Amino acid sequence: MKNLNPRLSIAAVLGLVAATSGAPAAYAQSTDSEVSFNVAVTTDYRYRGLSQTRKKPALQGGADYVNKASGFYVGTWLSTIKWIKDFGGDSDIEWDIYAGKRGDIAEGISYDIGGLGYVYPDNSLNPSANTFELYGQVGMGPGYIKYSHSTTNLFGTADSKGSGYLDIGANVELSGGMVLNLHAGRQRVANNGVFSYNDFKLGVTKDFGFATVALAAISADTDAYTSPVNGKDLAKTGAVLTISKTF
Repeated sequence: MKNLNPRLSIAAVLGLVAATSGAPAAYAQSTDSEVSFNVAVTTDYRYRGLSQTRKKPALQGGADYVNKASGFYVGTWLSTIKWIKDFGGDSDIEWDIYAGKRGDIAEGISYDIGGLGYVYPDNSLNPSANTFELYGQVGMGPGYIKYSHSTTNLFGTADSKGSGYLDIGANVELSGGMVLNLHAGRQRVANNGVFSYNDFKLGVTKDFGFATVALAAISADTDAYTSPVNGKDLAKTGAVLTISKTF
């Protein structure tokens, strides 16, 4: 992973994902397993309320393998980014690798547990921007609550191991195939309270068949995150349009 050239185009990286996902695909003939791929374009890649792209568009894509019988899943996802270069690094790709298990605790109550690694190839930051988190989620109806806990420094912030992110939200079905997306989050940055903040999202999603379209207003209540390149407030409320396709 660390040898991936960050200057590869997103198309080349997605090709690499498709090529290296051959092992899970070998099991796709079983009715108990499934392999899917996804691609997207967004007007602003926002993560936990903060723009990762200086409020510019991003290309994204990934692949997932799910074993329906056991609930085990593994996947990878990539996006173009700009924030690493903002802080003197040399990577323009975020590469996520994750695995976990999901299922039902009781009727109408679901769980999802796993681990997620965020890799920024050759990012050159000190501390490294590479981050690993463990997460657990419980869902009931359209609502969920999720907690993620970093076992490393958090996205290049010194002495931030043990940071946590609380995510509470709901995806409520509306008429006409529309889904209302509600989210509130709290990012706690260990030993770096000035970087802790809350974030919020209000949006709608609709699957048109040929693609899924999502429009959301996203914000975070912090002024600690500003791009040193263009001076933009990366947490300021903004509208984000995303068009995606899963196949």
